[in-house]
Amino acid sequence: MNKPFIVGIAGGSGSGKTFFLNRFLDHFTPDEVCLVSQDDYYIPVAHTMTAEENKLYNFDLPDTIDNSHFENDIQKLLVNKTIYKKEYTFNNPNATPKLLQIKPAPILIVEGLFILHFKGIANLLDMKIFVDADEDIALQRRLKRDLIERGYSNDDVLYKWVNHVVPAYKEYLLPYKNECDKVILNNTHTADDILAVTEQISQELRKKVLTAKN
Repeated sequence: MNKPFIVGIAGGSGSGKTFFLNRFLDHFTPDEVCLVSQDDYYIPVAHTMTAEENKLYNFDLPDTIDNSHFENDIQKLLVNKTIYKKEYTFNNPNATPKLLQIKPAPILIVEGLFILHFKGIANLLDMKIFVDADEDIALQRRLKRDLIERGYSNDDVLYKWVNHVVPAYKEYLLPYKNECDKVILNNTHTADDILAVTEQISQELRKKVLTAKN
């Protein structure tokens, strides 16, 4: 197989990146695309922490990610090797992590907060997509997710937002926004808007990558 076409999708917390990504994947079959997520490369530390330590620990820094493992797995996919990776369960003690099997495909999607900051990864990307949202909208999405899905208190979410999330976004993601091929402003709560954008990009990729390989 020829070298995959690598699409990098970056976005801050609450940008709606996961929703965008899932709708994007809907346009392809599993044989056409594979996904590597930065979240699955967090260095495991939370299992040893108290609730207070977890609140104060800053997960929004590049050194919380095992970047060498992240980059090595991407390199394996580029030479047509399947990778195996235990999923990250976001400190949920009740969740049993699954063993992820990621098979190479013509289109490789790499997603995460720091993928543009990690130069070894950024330099591999053939297309860079930046998913963004206004700060007040992003915060409301973060609150909804962390309060309901992850069981954090309102105070904990706001503490992390002010002290960790926003500073990390401004330092490690925002400076690369103008370098991206496509910037998607995702303030809407209307699925049709995102579906239209993902349809347009997927058709562009299909012409550029999949048609050329057939």
